[in-house]
Amino acid sequence: MPVAHIDSYYAASAHPAPDRPPLTGDVEADVCVVGGGIAGCATALFLAERGYQVVLLEGNRIAFGASGRSGGQAIVGYACSQDKLVAQVGPADAKKMFDISVDALDLIKALVERHRIDCDLHWGHLHTAIKPRQEADLRAYQEELVDEYGYTSTRWLDQAELGEVLNTDRYIGGLRDDRSGHLHPLNYTLGLAAAAEAAGVKIHEQAMVVGIEHGSTVRVRTTAGPSVRAQHVALCCNAFIDEKISKALRDRIMPVGTYIIATERLGQARIESLLRENVAVSDVNFVLDYFRRSDDHRLLFGGRVSYSGRDALNTANATRVRMLKVFPSLADAKVDFAWGGHVDITMSRAPDFGRIAPNVYYLQGFSGHGIALTGIAGQMVAETIAGQAERFDLFTKLRHRDFPGGPALRTPALMLAMLWFRLKDLL
Repeated sequence: MPVAHIDSYYAASAHPAPDRPPLTGDVEADVCVVGGGIAGCATALFLAERGYQVVLLEGNRIAFGASGRSGGQAIVGYACSQDKLVAQVGPADAKKMFDISVDALDLIKALVERHRIDCDLHWGHLHTAIKPRQEADLRAYQEELVDEYGYTSTRWLDQAELGEVLNTDRYIGGLRDDRSGHLHPLNYTLGLAAAAEAAGVKIHEQAMVVGIEHGSTVRVRTTAGPSVRAQHVALCCNAFIDEKISKALRDRIMPVGTYIIATERLGQARIESLLRENVAVSDVNFVLDYFRRSDDHRLLFGGRVSYSGRDALNTANATRVRMLKVFPSLADAKVDFAWGGHVDITMSRAPDFGRIAPNVYYLQGFSGHGIALTGIAGQMVAETIAGQAERFDLFTKLRHRDFPGGPALRTPALMLAMLWFRLKDLL
């Protein structure tokens, strides 16, 4: 039987999508894409539009992972600071990387318009400060964006101006970016998959990959036995990368649990009294909160992270408590949905793109900035396979370390690190 998407607001409001058949026999293709999230669907779409014969293998359902569960915020930049990129690749290449993150936002708009993807896309994002030191950091970041990167789409809102957008006393100011935005991630990914199929991509669900045999022609093996033989392979597994595919890639990322709730329908008047404009919001705590309106007038509120690999006890209630710190007036509002998923992070929080063989590419480590970056990462893989590797090779210059401690100690070590960062948020 087909694996269902997890019970979430996104699944409950998803557009109908077909059950794609599993792989039942050996096939050949120009390119095999492994993973049916935004990165995989975008890679397949852009390759098919270039005339390549593409087979996409998804172990569960299209958008089963973070692409169908996330906060849905499309934000400029990366999860790491630009300073970290400058330190590794220099200011010129760091500027090129930043420009790619801006192009990623434009690409979302273009894909939604070109393929008529109904995914509740709205523009506008706020980074909010709770403490004076956070306000100072955000103001310095705004200056850096203008002076170093020529990015002029942000403006500072003091507490009074912020109050015209958000009905809360929790924040003392915020950095507004009207070029970033938010969307329904599951419907966006389903739309990309439909566009890829229309372009000729063969999509197989319930086709879990268990091994790769490298060579001039690569064989991609699935649990059921059938395989795909292809000239090129693109691994877009993110948090679901298995060490049977590549232990080296697996060791460089950590799956981090994050959780979201959706209130009952509040009605247009009430939701607009809380968020007077339809912008997405995230604070700048290390253990951050983020929230936005849905198109059917709910509040979607997420945050918290878990490095333990287990869901927090009573996640829905714990997240609701954090929501009430922002909007105390929602004390009477019911929570209709609560769900979680894993984000793949790297040690540096910089994205990890590259090759594990001359004809096997990988995309991972989006570290919470995947809504926008995954799409353009797929475009860069398609460019590279077609012989234009300039943008993709920028990211291969980034050096990534394994998470410390090995399988036995890496999770406890990261749990201690998270405790430290939570304490820093309180100071």
